[in-house]
Amino acid sequence: MRKKGSVKRVFSGIQPTGIPHLGNYLGAIETWVKLQDQFDSVLYSIVDLHSITIPQDPAVLRQSILDMTAALLACGINPEKSILFQQSQVSEHTQLSWILTCMVRLPRLQHLHQWKTKSAQQQREGTMGLLTYPVLQAADILSYRSTHVPVGEDQIQHMELVQDIARGFNKKYGQFFPVPEAVLTSMKKVKSLRDPSSKMSKSDSDKLATVRITDSPEEIVLKFRKAVTDFTSEVTYDPVGRPGVSNLVAIHAAVTGLSVEEVVHLSAGLDTARYKLQVADAVIEKLAPIKSEIEKLKTDRDHLQKVLTAGSAKAKELASPVCQEVKTRLGLC
Repeated sequence: MRKKGSVKRVFSGIQPTGIPHLGNYLGAIETWVKLQDQFDSVLYSIVDLHSITIPQDPAVLRQSILDMTAALLACGINPEKSILFQQSQVSEHTQLSWILTCMVRLPRLQHLHQWKTKSAQQQREGTMGLLTYPVLQAADILSYRSTHVPVGEDQIQHMELVQDIARGFNKKYGQFFPVPEAVLTSMKKVKSLRDPSSKMSKSDSDKLATVRITDSPEEIVLKFRKAVTDFTSEVTYDPVGRPGVSNLVAIHAAVTGLSVEEVVHLSAGLDTARYKLQVADAVIEKLAPIKSEIEKLKTDRDHLQKVLTAGSAKAKELASPVCQEVKTRLGLC
């Protein structure tokens, strides 16, 4: 239970996998921007430690951290309103992660859906990091005694683990951690333009499947022209029966701020070929200022590094007393 009057704090993280795609933007980052004005305290972390659960080229990772910083700033994350920082620069995350790992039983982690899926993809050769990263996620959140965590549907199971860890700690060592609430983003998963049964992904082997927020207008038009739909020309919204067209409608609604019903009504009389171009134009208009700002920010590496350094120092100020109190309660100091 959170004491009356205590700080409501948002925490969320994103891996530094280069430039975000349209799904990242509509599914998470837009919500992050809005939450900056809705909560007392907001922290957003570039979770570089999570990215090394699979091998990374050091030079590429170093650049990707800065690229993600530029992208988040360009999308509207404001260091005056929120703390933007690099996870690995705040050592309390890993200290708390080890303590929490010692409180979680192995079968609980092995039964998580993402472990089963990802370890199967890696021919059962998934690392211990891949197995235990949900506990590091819990440490990320609890290091700040966060109360609210914006997540997508695919992270709900991990949030339940975080909540259980917080309750378990409180039961054993006395009330300390708020049990954080999941804040579901309003935009459902943006689907692949080439396979609407799966979500849009940076790792998709089909380069036409994913729209990056820095794509040129020509690239965006090409990708939407090649988007998989069906043999019915009318524009309707039926995610089960017509997933391809419905994905386009959902994207169109999200980038224009209109409801799905309004988008369908305004598209009456258009066939899907012409509608694809209309959606492409709306996406281009939405992303143009973001793309321009990213290009400008990427030319100033020192500024990006300063943002992360300042943010990491602020984050450490918050995390340090939390971690110290946890160690005191455990008898480590």
